Amino acid sequence: MKFQLAINLERMDDSIETSEVARHTLEMVQMADVGGFNIVWAAEHHALEMTIAPNPFQILTWWATHTDNIRLGSAVAVAAYWHPINLAGEAAMLDVISGGRLEFGIGSGAYQREFDRMRPGLLQSDAWRHMQEMLPVVKALWAGDYAHDGAIWQFPTATSVPKPLQPDPRVWVAARSPITFDYAVKNGCHVMSWPIARPFAEAELYAQQLTDTVAANQGAERPIFALMRHTAVYDSANEWMVPVIAAQRQLGQFENLFKNLGDVDNGFAKQLSLDQVRNRDEYEPENLTENLMFGTPDQIIQKLRRYEALGVDEFIYYASLGLGLKEQKRSMELFCNEVIPAFA
Repeated sequence: MKFQLAINLERMDDSIETSEVARHTLEMVQMADVGGFNIVWAAEHHALEMTIAPNPFQILTWWATHTDNIRLGSAVAVAAYWHPINLAGEAAMLDVISGGRLEFGIGSGAYQREFDRMRPGLLQSDAWRHMQEMLPVVKALWAGDYAHDGAIWQFPTATSVPKPLQPDPRVWVAARSPITFDYAVKNGCHVMSWPIARPFAEAELYAQQLTDTVAANQGAERPIFALMRHTAVYDSANEWMVPVIAAQRQLGQFENLFKNLGDVDNGFAKQLSLDQVRNRDEYEPENLTENLMFGTPDQIIQKLRRYEALGVDEFIYYASLGLGLKEQKRSMELFCNEVIPAFA
């Protein structure tokens, strides 16, 4: 099993300066670089302090200049917010600057709130059409001159400038539904899945969907299957409530955004009372501890063995859950020093 890091510049409230969060995030990426992580991912979100990421390629280029080995991925660039020529060029420029470390992640987007501001009139549920038209166009622009006359974008002959340093950058999509798994397998994309706070059975469902999709597409190669969980490693089992409290707060904000309640003040989403959500049981402390990657190093290794047996090729350590900066760094130290060596 290999390991990836997903980390955001994250502010849960205004008690911490953005500059301090930025320094901390870079230090976490540098720890992952020397600690054995394979890829680090930067998201794309807009007008939200919980995920400060207006351009993932800007963030990744910054990280590229301060790291040596770790690969750099967008998770994900939201297709509907970009023009194909712009997206192809931004991604290729990162590949050039980083010495060929681009991992190109593309997706449909998460929150209707963002679509209402970035692409007014577009429903999030329809945004998959933008992603599916965008990807082959970006690949064609990377290859050379190309003109496009599609349902969403039209432009005369153009090419990506610069071209990627890699001849064929790897492409990733975020997948949770059978239709997205099918698209990934048919188009040679690798897969990242996120069960949020749902139990292990949700990961089993994704693994089965992938297996069924590969079987249904005779001759297709099985993509890399990466799975993401909020992660917090601590020294002693009696620290178990620290990440739980942080996760309850962060997931309460996520539920607010996911339900498009509009309760956002100066970029900060207010925490939705978990009593208001149908999946309330998932946010009980015992269930969060069980379902998420929370635990001592030995407990984390045991949990990861289950995912490894399930067929997860690469585990995505999701570091952004509103945890204190000191606790985040200790967690990363323990993961690099005591967990990763168990899977060497």
